[in-house]
Amino acid sequence: MSTAVAAPGPAGRERAQTGRRHGAKALTTGLFLLAVALLAAVALSLAVGSGDVPLRDVVHGVFDPDRSVRGQLVVQEVRIPRTLAGLLAGAALGLAGTVMQGVTRNPLADPGLLGINAGAAVTVVFAMSVLSLTEPEQYIWFGFLGACLAAGLVYGVASLGREGATPVKLALAGAAATALLISLTDTMLLTDGRTYDQYRFWQVGALDGRDLDVLLQALPFIVAGGVLALCMGPRLNGLALGDDLARGLGQRVSVARLLGAGGVVLLCGAATAIAGPIGFVGLAVPHAVRMFTGPDYRWILPYSAVLAPTFLLAADVLGRVVAPPGEVQVGVVTAAVGCVPFILLVRRRGQVEL
Repeated sequence: MSTAVAAPGPAGRERAQTGRRHGAKALTTGLFLLAVALLAAVALSLAVGSGDVPLRDVVHGVFDPDRSVRGQLVVQEVRIPRTLAGLLAGAALGLAGTVMQGVTRNPLADPGLLGINAGAAVTVVFAMSVLSLTEPEQYIWFGFLGACLAAGLVYGVASLGREGATPVKLALAGAAATALLISLTDTMLLTDGRTYDQYRFWQVGALDGRDLDVLLQALPFIVAGGVLALCMGPRLNGLALGDDLARGLGQRVSVARLLGAGGVVLLCGAATAIAGPIGFVGLAVPHAVRMFTGPDYRWILPYSAVLAPTFLLAADVLGRVVAPPGEVQVGVVTAAVGCVPFILLVRRRGQVEL
């Protein structure tokens, strides 16, 4: 015997609409507060460093620089490019990690799942060893090229067969490609000690020593990838329901995954070109965001785009002051600081959900 389900009356619909409005207002307020935190992280990044620069010189160095004053020159030449690098790389990694987890429906997915980091590493080592390039401005774009080629290889292999690029096939193809690329990288490093010494600093991930020209060259890729990622919210919500249900709702699953992979490649390639293969940010930030936004990718994406650079800049500031007179690279700090809250989050929720 079938039971009819009564449609909600006008009062029920009004309560539901009111609840949605309140929820959207709370999320908008949270995003605004997170933007304020990002501004605070930017201010700290400009004001704090291993060198002692008076606050007055920091303010003048940003708004009215006099390059004859050492402190203002440090702000102009070192801290401003470093802060901009953190903003761009952080936003790119946060968006890329969110899209990867949505496209693959894998809560442990990060940009490395498509072999992006491994592809960047092998081409950077090739540029250092075979082409004898020594400056970051010379070889970082080989990292971008390698990231794009590796992602294309993984997606192409995973797309073979009738079902196309399913989440399981993407993960398997990414693991296989990563193992192959790492073996090629290790082979080149074992035969060239000079390249190994040069490469080991790049692979940690860092924001210092980045020229504004490099950031300007990476900016169009990050803007294009960011716009594509932010527009993926409704598609990622559909993919989260499963392929069959997404198709039933009229979504072209293969097109959605291809667009998502394209956005990830643009974002991760540019982030790797700027800062090297910084890990953990793209994995942990989307999970932290979901504690506040829930599973709606239309909110997870902008939250991640703001929280990730906040986290990255805060970690970079911590790395500048934790071991004076030297510095700890930001890639080390993000993993060391972020792993404990991430483990507590997993234990608290019992599992990491999408």
